[in-house]
Amino acid sequence: MFVSPIREPLIQGHKTYAQMSDDIIGPVEAKPTKMWLAAVTFCGLVALTGFTMIGLTITYGIGMWGLNKTVGWAWDITNFVWWIGIGHAGTLISAILLLFRQKWRTGVNRSAEAMTIFAVMCAGLFPIIHMGRVWLAFFIFPYPNTRGPVWSNFNSPLLWDVFAISTYFTVSVLFWYTGLIPDLATVRDRAKTAFRKKIYNIFCFGWTGSAKHWQRFESLSLVLAGLSTPLVLSVHTIVSFDFATSIVPGWHTTIFPPYFVAGAIFSGFAMVLSLMLVVRKVFKLEQYITLAHIESMNKVIILTGSIVGVAYITELFVSWYSQNQYEQYAFINRSTGPYWWSYWGMMTCNVVSPQLFWIKKLRRSVVFTFFMSIFINVGMWFERFVIIVTSVHRDYITSAWTMYYPTYVEIFIYIGTIGFFMTLFLLFAKVAPVIALAEVKAILKTAGDQYTGEHATHVQHEHAVEHMHDEKKDGNFGTELKPI
Repeated sequence: MFVSPIREPLIQGHKTYAQMSDDIIGPVEAKPTKMWLAAVTFCGLVALTGFTMIGLTITYGIGMWGLNKTVGWAWDITNFVWWIGIGHAGTLISAILLLFRQKWRTGVNRSAEAMTIFAVMCAGLFPIIHMGRVWLAFFIFPYPNTRGPVWSNFNSPLLWDVFAISTYFTVSVLFWYTGLIPDLATVRDRAKTAFRKKIYNIFCFGWTGSAKHWQRFESLSLVLAGLSTPLVLSVHTIVSFDFATSIVPGWHTTIFPPYFVAGAIFSGFAMVLSLMLVVRKVFKLEQYITLAHIESMNKVIILTGSIVGVAYITELFVSWYSQNQYEQYAFINRSTGPYWWSYWGMMTCNVVSPQLFWIKKLRRSVVFTFFMSIFINVGMWFERFVIIVTSVHRDYITSAWTMYYPTYVEIFIYIGTIGFFMTLFLLFAKVAPVIALAEVKAILKTAGDQYTGEHATHVQHEHAVEHMHDEKKDGNFGTELKPI
């Protein structure tokens, strides 16, 4: 079989199937290291601090926050939208790239899917505690009740959020867990103790790898990919409706849905890179998460970052072209008002910095990519802060103008969610393979370095020579040599 040498190998090191199992399952089988235990302990303590602050908020009310009568949404909704955005890359990598048969997804899709689930869990905390009386959260669910005419307001985009995000979370969990089943069975088969075998056998549903099992696995994966694809577009579109359906200057704009979706994919891919570059180094997976994977993800960042930049410029143009003085002032205030630092931080991180990835050397640099992935997520947090706070802190009435400052409670809740996210990811990396072993094995014959490029051409030539000698021995030297 001839394979074009143009495409870079996605699996390096001339791996065999057994070596791939050892490399990817090995970290799961090994005993926890002191570094891993220290990291889990630290992240767990950070998460505990955040949950303690959430307890204070529930006990004493959201008066513990810096919100006021003018700025009713601030740090909490900023963090909610930020976390939801981070969760977008997992479903995009898993679903859309699967449907488009992009092989480079196999090295990063497992961790991206897990990241999606953990990010949505962190995001879901903020609207719940923002309600103040969390024990009344059941009011948002439409179920038969005895409250008479008191039903959920189906006209509210906030209610649409509940449906969209809960659906997104459910499908993401199913997609992630479905992909895990063959790999959990591999961990089970390699387990040294009966207890470990039993536990992993339960979680892999007794997977045997039969043809029927694989057929059902592939069919379910495609169905879930088909369901997930519109969710990638719908979830953040609905989150954008929280703002776009209002009449607040700076929010009331029709560009928000595509703008939010592109920004979500932009920040999500950056977070995947932040995690995968660390995992790649710690677990010694450089031959599975190659520079080709990193470059492909950076190309997506260039695309989505450019879309976000166009959206920023379009907002400015529309505010000027509308000749609406309130809309114009909203953008003048963003760039020159008291929160100017967040606006220009957003512009620098999200518009200017991604364009550096047009340079191939930087696009393939691990250190630069890691630095930029952090930089981009800082910029995306600034974007959400700019949209929410700078649009409302100066209202139509000058007497209502005020400044918003976060309190220590809000700051530690946010830091606590980061600790919670990292704790979950560290635990996941210890109990399940961070790379989809079954999927990576499936592309070895077409994307392994021993089957592609110059080495593959050399091997094909050797096979052709051997074939020619065999034909000569058999007296059939004149027959046409066919490519192997």
